[in-house]
Amino acid sequence: MAEQRPVWQGQMRLSLVSFMVQIYPALNEGGTRFHQIHAPSGERIRYQKVAEGVGPVKPEDIWRGFEYEKGQYVLLSEDEVEAVRLETKKTIDLVQFSKVCDIDPLYFDKSYFVVPADELAHDAFRVVRDALREEEMAGIGQLSMRGREYLVAIQASGKGMMLNTMHYAEEVRQAQEFFRQIGEAKADRTLIDVAAQVIEQRTAAFDPKVYRDNYEAALRALLEEKIKALPKKRKAKTERQEQAEPASAGANVVDLMTALKESLEVKPPAQSVRRSEGRRKKAS
Repeated sequence: MAEQRPVWQGQMRLSLVSFMVQIYPALNEGGTRFHQIHAPSGERIRYQKVAEGVGPVKPEDIWRGFEYEKGQYVLLSEDEVEAVRLETKKTIDLVQFSKVCDIDPLYFDKSYFVVPADELAHDAFRVVRDALREEEMAGIGQLSMRGREYLVAIQASGKGMMLNTMHYAEEVRQAQEFFRQIGEAKADRTLIDVAAQVIEQRTAAFDPKVYRDNYEAALRALLEEKIKALPKKRKAKTERQEQAEPASAGANVVDLMTALKESLEVKPPAQSVRRSEGRRKKAS
């Protein structure tokens, strides 16, 4: 495995206590990546940066432009952008603490691992990590990375800490705009009780290894099949795949209570069964 490089390094500060940390992406870039190819020749499509009426331009002649009126721009050079000094460029200042369960997941964006940057940072790092864990809190702060300032939440995670970049309030759409048409009527209590039993039967500790990306697996299988069939003649083939017909809008609607009761008869996954049995033993 190639050596991982931190995407950010700087100080984490809690009041008068500060220590150096490094931040690493917690996620791999997933999914199969495609390039755009010119089918007749098999050559890859390339892109050039061009200006209208000028043609291709040099990288050093490209500045950042803000459109303040239609077709009118004020320009900033990279040096001018860099000169906008922010305290958050090299420091994450934990200015507030909130219960982890009180932060709406809607605000979370990307996840990063936080580790001490050097031996001197270990003691302070452990103190902050363990305090966050015991209090079940997330430290809220801001950090400047990749040309913008992020709102972040930091919490204990195993031997280290996890940092989640977060959306600002103005970036998040208000749920009531979409939920307004649902109405105020409440669900039938009997139906809720049966649905709760279905949920109980299928309750288990979350294990992401149980799930797989079926689309990605099918796509990989298709690519492998095409690669095996390749070689004698390198010519691109266009294949049409039949799309499954959408379900008819007039399909039979199964009675909700019947569906829920039938759900109780369906054998839940093994891990759910073990979890439910454990709960019954504790209750007895």
